[in-house]
Amino acid sequence: MSSYDARPVIDVSALSGGVEGYEAIRSVLRERLDAGARGGESARAVLAVECYPGVDLEEVSRELVGPLEPALVVCADEVMQDARAIQARIADHITDDRVFGVMSHYTLDQFVDADRVRAARDRVARADGLVVLYGFGATRIADPDVLVYADLTRWEIQLRQRRGACNWMADNSDEDQLRKFKRGYFFEWRMADREKRRLFDRWDYLLDTNRAGSPAMVEGGLFRRALEMGSRRPFRLVPYFDASVWGGHWMQRRFGLDPDAENFGWAFDGVPEENSLVFRFSGAEVEVPAIDMVLFQPDNLLGPKVRARFGCEFPIRFDFLDTMGGGNLSLQVHPLTEYVQDVFGVHYTQDESYYILDATERSCVYLGVREGVSREELVADLRRAESGADTFHDELFVNRIPVRKHDHVLIPAGTIHCSGPDTVVLEISATPYIFTFKLWDWGRVGLDGLPRPVHIDHGEKNIRMDRTTDYVLEHQVDRADAPHENLSSQPGVVEERTGLHELEFIETRRHWFDDSATLATHESVNMLNLVEGESVTVESIDGSFEPYVVHYGETFVVPECVGEYVLRNTGEPGGKVGVIQAFVRIP
Repeated sequence: MSSYDARPVIDVSALSGGVEGYEAIRSVLRERLDAGARGGESARAVLAVECYPGVDLEEVSRELVGPLEPALVVCADEVMQDARAIQARIADHITDDRVFGVMSHYTLDQFVDADRVRAARDRVARADGLVVLYGFGATRIADPDVLVYADLTRWEIQLRQRRGACNWMADNSDEDQLRKFKRGYFFEWRMADREKRRLFDRWDYLLDTNRAGSPAMVEGGLFRRALEMGSRRPFRLVPYFDASVWGGHWMQRRFGLDPDAENFGWAFDGVPEENSLVFRFSGAEVEVPAIDMVLFQPDNLLGPKVRARFGCEFPIRFDFLDTMGGGNLSLQVHPLTEYVQDVFGVHYTQDESYYILDATERSCVYLGVREGVSREELVADLRRAESGADTFHDELFVNRIPVRKHDHVLIPAGTIHCSGPDTVVLEISATPYIFTFKLWDWGRVGLDGLPRPVHIDHGEKNIRMDRTTDYVLEHQVDRADAPHENLSSQPGVVEERTGLHELEFIETRRHWFDDSATLATHESVNMLNLVEGESVTVESIDGSFEPYVVHYGETFVVPECVGEYVLRNTGEPGGKVGVIQAFVRIP
């Protein structure tokens, strides 16, 4: 039986006050509103349920708002500009491309209709009794007496959109998922996070709406305290897994995933923009986007120096790519820094690496161009393949390099690459995670039945033709069995620098030990994975957090403020442990 924990929690049960279910939530809100009415001079009380875009407003209206029997209800959508006007305004950010847009800097006030807000405020001022405002932008209508913030994770948003949910202020239920995701990534979620930050200190309650029909709620002050507590100890994000066109069954077996699923080709288990956190309060478990901790505890989590460089963004990403029993990933390249800045409005690019977690004799990566290849020849062959006139002749243009378990392949932006079959990759990379220019996808269609998009026009401008066979073998392939300098002075501990490439800002160290090893955070948030061994326990040097157990294959985070910490082998006696550690290089 797998020991992999697919729903890790952060235990803050010392904090009491959480409730679960709509009936209990309504009871808490009624009591709070009644207490305010008794202590106030006005008969009117205003409750705002501010919602992250994607929250099911029909459910909120039916299960929460209606049963409170308010005298007046206003949905925030009513005071926004028309969908057509919004679409026209954001068209240059959303673009016609199926995958890529331009990062927007909009704020919600730019989409509020002034006349409609004025009319709604007049209705609120005339109301006698309970007024409920709900939806994304509810607090733009009036200042509430009680503010509930209804949150939702981005992964749950994507699942709902696959089932037909629309984007905010868009009638696009039938639009394909890539376009829905693009609208969220480049526009909605950026704006929503700005609104969330504006309101965070004012939340009276945090409402978890991730489970349809089964919400949970906690007082805002308790939630803010939980984030602070969580930012001072090791923790794991809640992973999610998904099928892919390249197959993959290794995670299915090793992590105890649904054995009847077609495959699980990839997983996010270390991406705060996408993953969630579960806090276990006394009385309720509350699931929230992990980005909440990044936004509201950046100094504890990231460290002041990383925050100064990246702002409130988590710059390191861990995920799994599983082709065991499947096929190749798409042949691809990531944009150079100046390109991602100029074309997409993003200030750093998707440098990455493949840490080979498991492999067979067939395992390989495609990496860099072969000696003597010209850009014109390479692109011409890719375009013929895209048109369907021929297949791409990868053996003529791209290096195919066998890999073994614990090899580390370094992929700075501009390097043409992909993983081959029968390979389990722990991808360690910078966080802008959608900027993949597919060049060739081996003639496949997506799981939605549509041709998978390729972006040769983008890719052509970003392929580094100097990443040739000799170069990548010397500078971009770190063999596990090659001699490594031992950076550790601890007895029984080997600390190896495995990368990343000198052009990348992430440093990775692999730690081998039988008993225990002491690690430093290096003035940066740390993201780690147990790549060999059964389990380790993360221990505090000064007793500031409880021991934290991590199992094989689990990604975990150690906040910068921890400073130093101990990893202790708690697996089978005599077993060797391997841990890969990533952190931001501090100049």
